[in-house]
Amino acid sequence: MCLGFWLLSSTPAQAGVDDDRLDGNIFVVYAGNGSLVPPRLTIAETFERKLPAVIVYYLDDSRDCKEYAFIVSRYQEFYGRAASIIPIIVDSIPQKSSYKPDEPGYYYQGVVPQTVVLSANKKVIFNGKGVVKFEEVDDVLRKEFKLLPRSESVELKQRTFNEFNSELVSE
Repeated sequence: MCLGFWLLSSTPAQAGVDDDRLDGNIFVVYAGNGSLVPPRLTIAETFERKLPAVIVYYLDDSRDCKEYAFIVSRYQEFYGRAASIIPIIVDSIPQKSSYKPDEPGYYYQGVVPQTVVLSANKKVIFNGKGVVKFEEVDDVLRKEFKLLPRSESVELKQRTFNEFNSELVSE
């Protein structure tokens, strides 16, 4: 009888992309991509290899970050072999008065999500605050890699395939 009462009185899990609740790692839960965390390379290792970097500051319990997780996964899909994709949970940044350019706190400006793109020569070439469109970062990376501008290449359209994810497809 106690078991029956317990089963009837328990509430279902309340995970959702439209709230600021902690549901687990956003890249696993909302982007279906556990390979983003922990990042493959640190900022220092990225500098040593002379790679461009896409640094994304996030929190797992932020609605905006949950929404943005899939876009970050797309950066990895298109640029992950040529650039370092570095998601950084802001709670992991040590608090101190100053940081070096190869430390996560150096570029963080107190907003999540925040996306910083560094060129291969360590210069900030993009600093977006909030949910930025894939195309904004794509344009910056196309310039960095000397790729054709979007207007001269195959156009990709966004198609939704479930309530959280969408994909870019050519039509």
